[in-house]
Amino acid sequence: MKRLIVLSAALLAASPTLAAPDKAGCTDPPLFPTRMPNYYIEACKVEEFGFYDFFTPKPPKNRVEGKFTFITYTVTDRKSEASALAVVRNYEAALKKVGATSIKTDTKSTWWVNGLVVKDGVEAWAQAEKGNGKIWVRIVEKKAMQQYVTADAAALGSDIRSSGHVAVYGINFDTNKSVVKPDSKPALDEIAKLLKQDPALKLKVVGHTDMVGSLESNMTLSQARGEAVVQALVSQFGVAAARLKGYGVGPLAPVASNDTDEGRAKNRRVDLVKE
Repeated sequence: MKRLIVLSAALLAASPTLAAPDKAGCTDPPLFPTRMPNYYIEACKVEEFGFYDFFTPKPPKNRVEGKFTFITYTVTDRKSEASALAVVRNYEAALKKVGATSIKTDTKSTWWVNGLVVKDGVEAWAQAEKGNGKIWVRIVEKKAMQQYVTADAAALGSDIRSSGHVAVYGINFDTNKSVVKPDSKPALDEIAKLLKQDPALKLKVVGHTDMVGSLESNMTLSQARGEAVVQALVSQFGVAAARLKGYGVGPLAPVASNDTDEGRAKNRRVDLVKE
């Protein structure tokens, strides 16, 4: 996938005046090539695949997965610090300049602005948040995770025979959606192969979620995802509908802690349970 190209979203406050050096290896992101005056980069990180829950005026937050960039700016002198409103309006104007849509702000209880930028087919969400002497900028270039590990039919069958169930990773959905994504085909291929190899096998297809969001919404989402996998196997792979039944248990059967990104990723899965 193409990376987000350099955009001329210059902040209205002009070029930075730095009294402290940026942290080694850190630079302004291409989406915001300039910054508020008198700020330096205190910290930065880039994850090739991560996520961020972008703020919204009302719950739920907007989770976006992809290349995640996080930069912390710190003002060198609080006496010359721009107001929170000035920071929000600067970044808001910068987003508008590059054609951002879905722009949302909060200038009452907290101070932030975010929006969606689409350039050369790359969808990127960006957010700037003002704190005490700091500005946090978060950008996620949306993309699907590259799937490195997908269990084959033999491994799936072995786990089902030994424990009666198996967790399947590589069946993917957009955040808060229940439509099976096209890149799920390798995993579905192996499930279909397993069912073809064992004509007597019947399976419960169980959707699981992490704990982000309400219990009610996750229960509904996981049920819809379990049923969507069943429909995909029936309609695309010719599996008899009588051999499959979709269920959902939301976040009620985690296999890892929901306190970390890695744990939540493990909990978002589909289980095959032998009837």
